[in-house]
Amino acid sequence: MALQSGFVKRIRDIMRMDAGINGDAQRIEQMVWMLFLKVYDAKEDDWELNEDNYVSIIPEDCRWRNWAEADENGHSMTGDKLLDFVNNVLFPVLKGQDVKDGKKVIYKGINVTPDTPVKKAIVKTTFEDANNYMKDGVHLRQVIDVINEIEFDDVKESHDFGFVYEEILRDLQSAGSSGEFYTPRAVTDFMALMIKPKMGEKMADFACGTGGFITSWLGQLSKQVVDVDDQKALDNSIYGIEKKPFPYLLCITNMLLHDIEVPKIYHENSLRHNLLDYTDDDKFDVILMNPPYGGHEDKSIQSFFPDDLTSSETADLFMSVIMYRLKRNGRAAVVVPDGFLFGLDNAKVAIKTKLLTEFNLHTVIRLPGSVFSPYTSITTNLLFFDNKKQTTETWYYRVDIPSDRKHFSKTKPMELKHFDDCIDWWSDRKPIDLEDGPKAKCYERDFLLKDRGCNLDLCGFPHEEEEVLSPLETIQSYQEKRTTLNAEIDKVLAELEALLPGGVIE
Repeated sequence: MALQSGFVKRIRDIMRMDAGINGDAQRIEQMVWMLFLKVYDAKEDDWELNEDNYVSIIPEDCRWRNWAEADENGHSMTGDKLLDFVNNVLFPVLKGQDVKDGKKVIYKGINVTPDTPVKKAIVKTTFEDANNYMKDGVHLRQVIDVINEIEFDDVKESHDFGFVYEEILRDLQSAGSSGEFYTPRAVTDFMALMIKPKMGEKMADFACGTGGFITSWLGQLSKQVVDVDDQKALDNSIYGIEKKPFPYLLCITNMLLHDIEVPKIYHENSLRHNLLDYTDDDKFDVILMNPPYGGHEDKSIQSFFPDDLTSSETADLFMSVIMYRLKRNGRAAVVVPDGFLFGLDNAKVAIKTKLLTEFNLHTVIRLPGSVFSPYTSITTNLLFFDNKKQTTETWYYRVDIPSDRKHFSKTKPMELKHFDDCIDWWSDRKPIDLEDGPKAKCYERDFLLKDRGCNLDLCGFPHEEEEVLSPLETIQSYQEKRTTLNAEIDKVLAELEALLPGGVIE
Protein backbone atom coordinates (compact mmCIF):
# COMPACT_ATOMS: atom_id res chain seq x y z
CA MET A 1 0.00 0.00 0.00
CA ALA A 2 1.35 3.41 -0.94
CA LEU A 3 0.37 5.39 2.12
CA GLN A 4 -1.30 8.70 1.39
CA SER A 5 -3.07 11.22 3.56
CA GLY A 6 -6.23 9.56 2.16
CA PHE A 7 -5.58 6.68 4.58
CA VAL A 8 -7.18 8.61 7.44
CA LYS A 9 -10.03 9.86 5.25
CA ARG A 10 -10.91 6.32 4.11
CA ILE A 11 -11.21 5.15 7.70
CA ARG A 12 -13.21 8.21 8.71
CA ASP A 13 -15.64 7.72 5.83
CA ILE A 14 -16.32 4.16 6.99
CA MET A 15 -16.72 5.18 10.62
CA ARG A 16 -19.17 7.96 9.75
CA MET A 17 -21.60 5.23 8.66
CA ASP A 18 -21.42 3.55 12.07
CA ALA A 19 -24.09 4.54 14.60
CA GLY A 20 -21.74 4.02 17.55
CA ILE A 21 -19.24 6.72 16.61
CA ASN A 22 -20.00 10.31 17.56
CA GLY A 23 -17.54 12.94 16.34
CA ASP A 24 -13.89 13.08 15.38
CA ALA A 25 -12.54 12.52 18.89
CA GLN A 26 -14.19 9.09 19.08
CA ARG A 27 -13.22 8.30 15.48
CA ILE A 28 -9.57 8.98 16.22
CA GLU A 29 -9.63 7.07 19.51
CA GLN A 30 -11.23 4.10 17.74
CA MET A 31 -8.61 4.21 15.02
CA VAL A 32 -5.70 4.44 17.45
CA TRP A 33 -6.38 1.35 19.56
CA MET A 34 -6.45 -0.70 16.34
CA LEU A 35 -3.26 0.96 15.11
CA PHE A 36 -1.62 0.19 18.45
CA LEU A 37 -2.40 -3.52 18.12
CA LYS A 38 -1.22 -3.56 14.49
CA VAL A 39 2.04 -1.78 15.39
CA TYR A 40 2.54 -3.97 18.47
CA ASP A 41 2.04 -7.11 16.40
CA ALA A 42 4.73 -5.94 13.97
CA LYS A 43 7.10 -5.28 16.90
CA GLU A 44 6.41 -8.76 18.23
CA ASP A 45 7.59 -10.18 14.88
CA ASP A 46 10.95 -8.49 15.54
CA TRP A 47 11.10 -9.69 19.15
CA GLU A 48 10.32 -13.26 18.12
CA LEU A 49 13.12 -13.10 15.57
CA ASN A 50 15.72 -11.56 17.88
CA GLU A 51 14.90 -13.18 21.23
CA ASP A 52 15.09 -16.82 22.21
CA ASN A 53 11.78 -18.28 23.39
CA TYR A 54 9.84 -15.00 23.18
CA VAL A 55 6.30 -15.44 24.52
CA SER A 56 3.63 -12.81 23.91
CA ILE A 57 1.68 -11.49 26.88
CA ILE A 58 -1.40 -11.54 24.60
CA PRO A 59 -3.20 -14.92 24.28
CA GLU A 60 -2.77 -16.36 20.78
CA ASP A 61 -6.42 -15.92 19.74
CA CYS A 62 -6.25 -12.26 20.75
CA ARG A 63 -3.10 -11.36 18.83
CA TRP A 64 -3.82 -9.11 15.83
CA ARG A 65 -2.47 -11.66 13.38
CA ASN A 66 -4.95 -14.30 14.54
CA TRP A 67 -8.22 -12.37 14.57
CA ALA A 68 -7.81 -9.21 12.48
CA GLU A 69 -6.04 -10.70 9.48
CA ALA A 70 -7.48 -13.17 6.96
CA ASP A 71 -6.60 -16.86 7.37
CA GLU A 72 -4.77 -18.96 4.77
CA ASN A 73 -8.05 -19.41 2.88
CA GLY A 74 -8.67 -15.68 2.70
CA HIS A 75 -11.49 -15.81 5.26
CA SER A 76 -11.72 -13.17 7.99
CA MET A 77 -13.99 -12.63 10.96
CA THR A 78 -16.71 -10.04 10.32
CA GLY A 79 -20.23 -8.92 11.25
CA ASP A 80 -21.76 -9.86 14.59
CA LYS A 81 -19.11 -12.53 15.22
CA LEU A 82 -16.31 -9.95 14.98
CA LEU A 83 -18.18 -7.43 17.12
CA ASP A 84 -18.88 -10.06 19.78
CA PHE A 85 -15.23 -11.13 19.82
CA VAL A 86 -13.92 -7.55 20.17
CA ASN A 87 -16.41 -6.53 22.87
CA ASN A 88 -16.63 -9.73 24.89
CA VAL A 89 -13.22 -11.36 24.44
CA LEU A 90 -10.53 -9.00 23.14
CA PHE A 91 -11.18 -5.97 25.34
CA PRO A 92 -11.80 -7.86 28.61
CA VAL A 93 -8.66 -9.97 28.09
CA LEU A 94 -6.44 -6.96 27.31
CA LYS A 95 -7.85 -5.16 30.34
CA GLY A 96 -6.81 -8.16 32.48
CA GLN A 97 -10.25 -9.75 32.94
CA ASP A 98 -10.91 -13.46 32.53
CA VAL A 99 -13.53 -14.50 29.97
CA LYS A 100 -15.68 -17.32 31.33
CA ASP A 101 -18.34 -19.74 30.19
CA GLY A 102 -20.12 -20.34 33.46
CA LYS A 103 -17.30 -21.12 35.88
CA LYS A 104 -14.91 -22.28 33.19
CA VAL A 105 -12.23 -19.77 32.13
CA ILE A 106 -12.07 -19.69 28.32
CA TYR A 107 -9.59 -16.84 27.99
CA LYS A 108 -7.40 -15.70 30.85
CA GLY A 109 -6.94 -11.95 31.18
CA ILE A 110 -3.37 -10.76 30.77
CA ASN A 111 -1.55 -10.55 34.06
CA VAL A 112 1.03 -7.90 34.87
CA THR A 113 3.39 -8.23 37.84
CA PRO A 114 6.37 -6.12 38.97
CA ASP A 115 8.56 -8.58 37.04
CA THR A 116 6.68 -8.16 33.74
CA PRO A 117 8.91 -6.45 31.12
CA VAL A 118 7.75 -2.93 30.32
CA LYS A 119 7.25 -3.73 26.63
CA LYS A 120 4.70 -6.36 27.65
CA ALA A 121 3.10 -4.51 30.55
CA ILE A 122 2.20 -1.55 28.31
CA VAL A 123 -0.51 -3.64 26.62
CA LYS A 124 -2.65 -3.83 29.76
CA THR A 125 -1.91 -0.22 30.76
CA THR A 126 -2.81 0.98 27.29
CA PHE A 127 -6.16 -0.78 27.23
CA GLU A 128 -7.28 -0.04 30.79
CA ASP A 129 -9.35 2.93 29.61
CA ALA A 130 -9.70 2.16 25.89
CA ASN A 131 -13.14 1.58 24.35
CA ASN A 132 -14.68 0.09 21.24
CA TYR A 133 -17.38 2.48 20.03
CA MET A 134 -18.34 0.81 16.77
CA LYS A 135 -21.67 -1.05 16.68
CA ASP A 136 -21.56 -2.53 13.20
CA GLY A 137 -19.24 -5.50 12.73
CA VAL A 138 -19.14 -5.06 8.94
CA HIS A 139 -17.93 -1.47 9.26
CA LEU A 140 -15.40 -2.61 11.86
CA ARG A 141 -14.08 -5.21 9.43
CA GLN A 142 -13.77 -2.58 6.70
CA VAL A 143 -11.69 -0.33 8.97
CA ILE A 144 -9.46 -3.25 9.96
CA ASP A 145 -8.94 -4.15 6.29
CA VAL A 146 -7.70 -0.61 5.55
CA ILE A 147 -5.28 -0.78 8.50
CA ASN A 148 -4.08 -4.21 7.34
CA GLU A 149 -2.90 -2.67 4.08
CA ILE A 150 0.04 -1.19 6.01
CA GLU A 151 3.11 -3.40 5.75
CA PHE A 152 5.45 -2.68 8.64
CA ASP A 153 8.11 -5.06 7.35
CA ASP A 154 8.55 -2.65 4.44
CA VAL A 155 11.01 -0.04 5.74
CA LYS A 156 9.81 2.70 3.39
CA GLU A 157 6.17 2.04 4.16
CA SER A 158 6.83 1.98 7.89
CA HIS A 159 8.62 5.33 7.56
CA ASP A 160 5.76 6.74 5.47
CA PHE A 161 3.32 5.67 8.15
CA GLY A 162 5.16 7.90 10.61
CA PHE A 163 3.95 10.86 8.54
CA VAL A 164 0.40 9.50 8.47
CA TYR A 165 0.53 9.17 12.25
CA GLU A 166 1.62 12.81 12.46
CA GLU A 167 -1.49 13.65 10.43
CA ILE A 168 -3.62 11.80 12.97
CA LEU A 169 -2.01 13.77 15.81
CA ARG A 170 -2.54 17.05 13.97
CA ASP A 171 -6.18 16.15 13.52
CA LEU A 172 -6.51 16.18 17.30
CA GLN A 173 -6.43 19.96 17.13
CA SER A 174 -9.92 19.95 15.68
CA ALA A 175 -11.22 17.01 17.71
CA GLY A 176 -12.82 18.86 20.58
CA SER A 177 -11.11 18.72 23.96
CA SER A 178 -8.61 16.17 22.65
CA GLY A 179 -6.71 19.08 21.12
CA GLU A 180 -5.03 19.72 24.46
CA PHE A 181 -2.74 16.77 23.78
CA TYR A 182 -1.01 18.20 20.73
CA THR A 183 1.74 20.83 20.54
CA PRO A 184 2.56 21.94 16.98
CA ARG A 185 5.56 20.05 15.60
CA ALA A 186 7.33 23.29 14.63
CA VAL A 187 7.31 24.37 18.30
CA THR A 188 8.57 21.03 19.69
CA ASP A 189 11.27 20.81 16.99
CA PHE A 190 12.45 24.36 17.67
CA MET A 191 12.64 23.78 21.42
CA ALA A 192 14.53 20.50 21.00
CA LEU A 193 16.91 22.16 18.53
CA MET A 194 17.67 25.05 20.88
CA ILE A 195 18.12 22.81 23.92
CA LYS A 196 20.97 21.00 22.08
CA PRO A 197 20.60 17.34 23.26
CA LYS A 198 23.77 15.46 24.22
CA MET A 199 24.32 11.73 24.12
CA GLY A 200 23.99 10.24 27.60
CA GLU A 201 21.48 12.82 28.82
CA LYS A 202 17.97 11.93 29.95
CA MET A 203 15.01 14.16 29.16
CA ALA A 204 11.57 14.24 30.69
CA ASP A 205 8.10 15.50 29.86
CA PHE A 206 5.73 15.29 32.83
CA ALA A 207 2.60 15.88 30.73
CA CYS A 208 3.76 14.23 27.54
CA GLY A 209 0.42 13.90 25.70
CA THR A 210 1.05 12.16 22.38
CA GLY A 211 4.83 12.38 22.75
CA GLY A 212 5.59 15.36 20.52
CA PHE A 213 8.48 16.68 22.60
CA ILE A 214 9.93 13.20 23.03
CA THR A 215 9.75 12.63 19.27
CA SER A 216 11.53 15.94 18.57
CA TRP A 217 14.19 15.11 21.18
CA LEU A 218 14.78 11.71 19.56
CA GLY A 219 14.98 13.39 16.14
CA GLN A 220 17.77 15.70 17.32
CA LEU A 221 19.68 13.11 19.37
CA SER A 222 19.50 10.44 16.65
CA LYS A 223 21.86 12.59 14.53
CA GLN A 224 24.60 11.72 17.05
CA VAL A 225 24.15 7.92 16.90
CA VAL A 226 27.23 6.21 15.47
CA ASP A 227 27.25 2.76 17.09
CA VAL A 228 25.17 0.26 19.09
CA ASP A 229 26.04 1.88 22.42
CA ASP A 230 24.79 5.23 21.16
CA GLN A 231 21.55 3.62 20.00
CA LYS A 232 21.07 2.09 23.44
CA ALA A 233 21.71 5.47 25.06
CA LEU A 234 19.16 7.03 22.69
CA ASP A 235 16.53 4.42 23.60
CA ASN A 236 17.10 5.03 27.31
CA SER A 237 17.14 8.82 27.07
CA ILE A 238 13.41 9.47 27.42
CA TYR A 239 10.90 9.61 30.27
CA GLY A 240 7.28 10.63 30.01
CA ILE A 241 4.18 10.79 32.20
CA GLU A 242 0.64 11.21 30.91
CA LYS A 243 -2.42 11.36 33.11
CA LYS A 244 -5.16 10.83 30.50
CA PRO A 245 -5.71 7.43 28.88
CA PHE A 246 -6.25 8.44 25.25
CA PRO A 247 -3.08 10.52 24.77
CA TYR A 248 -1.17 7.85 26.71
CA LEU A 249 -2.30 5.27 24.14
CA LEU A 250 -1.27 7.63 21.35
CA CYS A 251 2.14 8.21 22.93
CA ILE A 252 2.92 4.52 23.42
CA THR A 253 2.01 3.82 19.79
CA ASN A 254 4.14 6.79 18.74
CA MET A 255 7.16 5.44 20.63
CA LEU A 256 6.79 1.95 19.12
CA LEU A 257 6.67 3.55 15.67
CA HIS A 258 9.96 5.28 16.52
CA ASP A 259 11.50 1.91 17.42
CA ILE A 260 11.58 2.59 21.16
CA GLU A 261 10.88 -0.98 22.26
CA VAL A 262 10.76 -0.23 25.98
CA PRO A 263 9.15 3.22 26.17
CA LYS A 264 9.46 4.68 29.65
CA ILE A 265 6.07 6.33 29.44
CA TYR A 266 3.87 6.08 32.52
CA HIS A 267 0.11 6.48 32.96
CA GLU A 268 0.11 8.65 36.09
CA ASN A 269 -0.53 12.16 37.39
CA SER A 270 2.76 14.07 37.77
CA LEU A 271 1.17 16.47 40.24
CA ARG A 272 0.19 13.78 42.74
CA HIS A 273 3.56 13.60 44.47
CA ASN A 274 4.98 15.59 47.35
CA LEU A 275 7.34 18.14 45.82
CA LEU A 276 9.70 18.03 48.80
CA ASP A 277 10.15 14.25 48.53
CA TYR A 278 12.02 14.34 45.21
CA THR A 279 15.65 13.19 45.40
CA ASP A 280 18.50 13.48 42.90
CA ASP A 281 17.39 10.15 41.42
CA ASP A 282 14.10 11.80 40.41
CA LYS A 283 15.78 14.60 38.47
CA PHE A 284 16.64 14.96 34.79
CA ASP A 285 19.28 16.59 32.60
CA VAL A 286 16.68 18.13 30.30
CA ILE A 287 12.97 18.91 30.65
CA LEU A 288 10.91 19.75 27.56
CA MET A 289 7.20 20.27 27.94
CA ASN A 290 4.00 22.19 27.42
CA PRO A 291 2.26 22.07 30.83
CA PRO A 292 -1.55 21.95 30.63
CA TYR A 293 -2.98 25.37 31.44
CA GLY A 294 -6.49 26.37 32.32
CA GLY A 295 -7.02 22.85 33.63
CA HIS A 296 -8.73 21.63 36.78
CA GLU A 297 -7.23 19.44 39.48
CA ASP A 298 -8.69 18.08 42.69
CA LYS A 299 -8.02 20.45 45.60
CA SER A 300 -6.12 17.65 47.35
CA ILE A 301 -3.36 18.11 44.75
CA GLN A 302 -2.42 21.42 46.37
CA SER A 303 -1.38 19.60 49.54
CA PHE A 304 1.61 18.18 47.67
CA PHE A 305 3.09 21.68 47.19
CA PRO A 306 4.74 24.13 49.62
CA ASP A 307 2.36 26.88 50.77
CA ASP A 308 4.02 29.64 48.77
CA LEU A 309 3.79 27.60 45.52
CA THR A 310 0.21 26.40 46.01
CA SER A 311 -2.08 27.28 43.09
CA SER A 312 -5.25 26.04 41.43
CA GLU A 313 -3.72 26.78 38.00
CA THR A 314 -2.13 23.64 36.52
CA ALA A 315 0.55 25.54 34.58
CA ASP A 316 1.81 27.06 37.87
CA LEU A 317 1.94 23.66 39.57
CA PHE A 318 3.85 22.11 36.68
CA MET A 319 6.38 24.96 36.72
CA SER A 320 7.12 24.08 40.35
CA VAL A 321 7.48 20.39 39.48
CA ILE A 322 9.88 21.28 36.66
CA MET A 323 12.09 23.38 38.95
CA TYR A 324 12.21 20.66 41.61
CA ARG A 325 13.01 17.92 39.09
CA LEU A 326 15.70 19.67 37.03
CA LYS A 327 19.21 18.42 37.77
CA ARG A 328 21.99 20.73 38.81
CA ASN A 329 23.41 22.08 35.51
CA GLY A 330 20.29 20.80 33.76
CA ARG A 331 18.38 22.66 31.03
CA ALA A 332 14.68 23.24 30.43
CA ALA A 333 12.41 24.63 27.72
CA VAL A 334 8.77 25.15 28.67
CA VAL A 335 5.63 26.54 26.99
CA VAL A 336 3.64 28.94 29.19
CA PRO A 337 0.58 31.14 28.50
CA ASP A 338 0.73 34.94 28.65
CA GLY A 339 -1.08 34.77 31.98
CA PHE A 340 2.02 33.28 33.57
CA LEU A 341 4.15 36.23 32.43
CA PHE A 342 1.91 39.04 33.67
CA GLY A 343 0.09 37.22 36.48
CA LEU A 344 0.82 38.71 39.90
CA ASP A 345 -1.07 36.46 42.30
CA ASN A 346 1.05 35.15 45.17
CA ALA A 347 1.83 31.76 43.64
CA LYS A 348 2.96 33.17 40.29
CA VAL A 349 5.14 35.79 41.96
CA ALA A 350 6.73 33.11 44.17
CA ILE A 351 7.35 30.80 41.18
CA LYS A 352 8.85 33.57 39.04
CA THR A 353 10.97 34.82 41.95
CA LYS A 354 12.32 31.30 42.41
CA LEU A 355 12.93 31.03 38.66
CA LEU A 356 14.93 34.28 38.59
CA THR A 357 16.89 33.82 41.83
CA GLU A 358 17.60 30.08 41.87
CA PHE A 359 17.69 29.36 38.12
CA ASN A 360 19.04 31.09 35.05
CA LEU A 361 16.11 32.29 32.95
CA HIS A 362 18.21 33.31 29.97
CA THR A 363 15.63 33.49 27.15
CA VAL A 364 11.92 34.19 26.65
CA ILE A 365 10.55 33.61 23.13
CA ARG A 366 7.16 35.23 22.52
CA LEU A 367 4.92 33.41 20.03
CA PRO A 368 2.00 34.77 17.95
CA GLY A 369 -1.49 34.05 19.27
CA SER A 370 -2.45 31.79 16.36
CA VAL A 371 0.36 29.23 16.76
CA PHE A 372 -1.99 26.78 18.51
CA SER A 373 -4.95 27.61 16.24
CA PRO A 374 -7.61 26.30 15.92
CA TYR A 375 -7.38 24.74 19.39
CA THR A 376 -6.85 28.01 21.23
CA SER A 377 -6.09 31.64 20.45
CA ILE A 378 -4.37 32.17 23.82
CA THR A 379 -0.91 33.65 23.23
CA THR A 380 1.96 31.46 24.43
CA ASN A 381 5.66 31.86 25.21
CA LEU A 382 8.73 29.66 25.44
CA LEU A 383 10.89 29.88 28.57
CA PHE A 384 14.47 28.62 28.31
CA PHE A 385 16.34 28.27 31.59
CA ASP A 386 19.01 26.19 33.27
CA ASN A 387 20.05 25.17 36.76
CA LYS A 388 23.63 26.39 36.51
CA LYS A 389 23.47 29.77 38.26
CA GLN A 390 21.17 32.65 39.21
CA THR A 391 19.69 34.76 36.47
CA THR A 392 21.75 37.86 35.69
CA GLU A 393 19.95 38.92 32.51
CA THR A 394 17.07 37.66 30.37
CA TRP A 395 16.81 38.08 26.62
CA TYR A 396 13.42 38.44 24.96
CA TYR A 397 12.67 37.74 21.30
CA ARG A 398 9.33 38.16 19.55
CA VAL A 399 8.50 35.78 16.68
CA ASP A 400 6.25 37.68 14.29
CA ILE A 401 3.71 36.32 11.82
CA PRO A 402 5.38 35.95 8.38
CA SER A 403 4.54 38.68 5.90
CA ASP A 404 2.67 36.31 3.56
CA ARG A 405 -0.22 35.73 6.01
CA LYS A 406 -2.28 37.35 8.75
CA HIS A 407 -2.29 34.35 11.07
CA PHE A 408 -1.48 30.65 11.31
CA SER A 409 -4.26 28.09 10.81
CA LYS A 410 -4.86 24.36 10.48
CA THR A 411 -4.30 24.51 6.72
CA LYS A 412 -1.36 26.91 7.06
CA PRO A 413 0.30 25.97 10.36
CA MET A 414 3.50 27.34 11.77
CA GLU A 415 6.58 25.62 10.33
CA LEU A 416 10.13 25.33 11.65
CA LYS A 417 11.30 27.74 8.92
CA HIS A 418 9.29 30.47 10.62
CA PHE A 419 11.83 30.28 13.46
CA ASP A 420 14.79 30.84 11.10
CA ASP A 421 15.31 34.50 12.06
CA CYS A 422 15.09 33.58 15.74
CA ILE A 423 17.62 30.75 15.28
CA ASP A 424 20.04 33.16 13.57
CA TRP A 425 19.53 35.70 16.37
CA TRP A 426 20.02 33.06 19.09
CA SER A 427 23.74 32.66 18.44
CA ASP A 428 24.38 36.39 17.87
CA ARG A 429 22.09 38.24 20.24
CA LYS A 430 21.48 41.90 19.61
CA PRO A 431 18.63 44.26 20.49
CA ILE A 432 16.11 44.81 17.69
CA ASP A 433 13.90 47.90 17.80
CA LEU A 434 10.91 48.29 15.50
CA GLU A 435 8.34 51.06 15.10
CA ASP A 436 5.86 49.13 17.23
CA GLY A 437 8.35 48.53 20.03
CA PRO A 438 11.27 46.21 20.83
CA LYS A 439 11.37 42.86 19.00
CA ALA A 440 14.45 41.69 20.91
CA LYS A 441 15.86 43.13 24.10
CA CYS A 442 17.87 42.17 27.18
CA TYR A 443 16.68 43.00 30.71
CA GLU A 444 18.61 42.82 33.98
CA ARG A 445 17.29 40.51 36.69
CA ASP A 446 16.81 43.31 39.23
CA PHE A 447 14.68 45.20 36.74
CA LEU A 448 12.42 42.15 36.31
CA LEU A 449 12.28 41.42 40.04
CA LYS A 450 12.08 44.86 41.60
CA ASP A 451 11.08 47.41 39.01
CA ARG A 452 8.60 45.10 37.29
CA GLY A 453 7.57 43.17 40.40
CA CYS A 454 7.84 39.88 38.43
CA ASN A 455 5.61 41.09 35.62
CA LEU A 456 7.55 39.50 32.75
CA ASP A 457 5.23 40.75 30.00
CA LEU A 458 7.85 42.47 27.83
CA CYS A 459 8.56 42.64 24.07
CA GLY A 460 4.94 41.74 23.45
CA PHE A 461 2.89 42.11 20.32
CA PRO A 462 1.39 45.49 19.40
CA HIS A 463 -2.34 45.84 20.01
CA GLU A 464 -4.09 45.32 16.71
CA GLU A 465 -7.67 45.23 15.58
CA GLU A 466 -9.58 42.87 17.86
CA GLU A 467 -9.88 39.36 16.44
CA VAL A 468 -13.40 37.97 16.14
CA LEU A 469 -13.39 34.47 17.63
CA SER A 470 -15.77 31.62 16.94
CA PRO A 471 -18.33 30.87 19.69
CA LEU A 472 -16.32 27.83 20.89
CA GLU A 473 -13.06 29.80 20.94
CA THR A 474 -14.76 32.64 22.82
CA ILE A 475 -16.09 30.23 25.45
CA GLN A 476 -12.68 28.58 25.81
CA SER A 477 -10.93 31.94 26.12
CA TYR A 478 -13.30 32.98 28.92
CA GLN A 479 -12.85 29.59 30.65
CA GLU A 480 -9.07 29.96 30.64
CA LYS A 481 -9.28 33.53 31.95
CA ARG A 482 -11.79 32.45 34.60
CA THR A 483 -9.47 29.68 35.80
CA THR A 484 -6.65 32.19 36.28
CA LEU A 485 -8.98 34.60 38.09
CA ASN A 486 -10.34 31.80 40.30
CA ALA A 487 -6.80 30.90 41.32
CA GLU A 488 -6.22 34.49 42.46
CA ILE A 489 -9.55 34.60 44.33
CA ASP A 490 -8.88 31.24 46.05
CA LYS A 491 -5.52 32.50 47.28
CA VAL A 492 -6.97 35.73 48.70
CA LEU A 493 -9.84 33.86 50.37
CA ALA A 494 -7.41 31.42 51.96
CA GLU A 495 -5.41 34.33 53.38
CA LEU A 496 -8.58 35.99 54.75
CA GLU A 497 -9.81 32.72 56.28
CA ALA A 498 -6.44 32.27 58.00
CA LEU A 499 -6.96 35.62 59.75
CA LEU A 500 -10.38 34.64 61.15
CA PRO A 501 -10.59 33.47 64.77
CA GLY A 502 -10.90 29.71 64.80
CA GLY A 503 -9.94 29.37 61.14
CA VAL A 504 -12.42 28.68 58.34
CA ILE A 505 -16.09 29.47 58.89
CA GLU A 506 -18.40 26.80 57.45
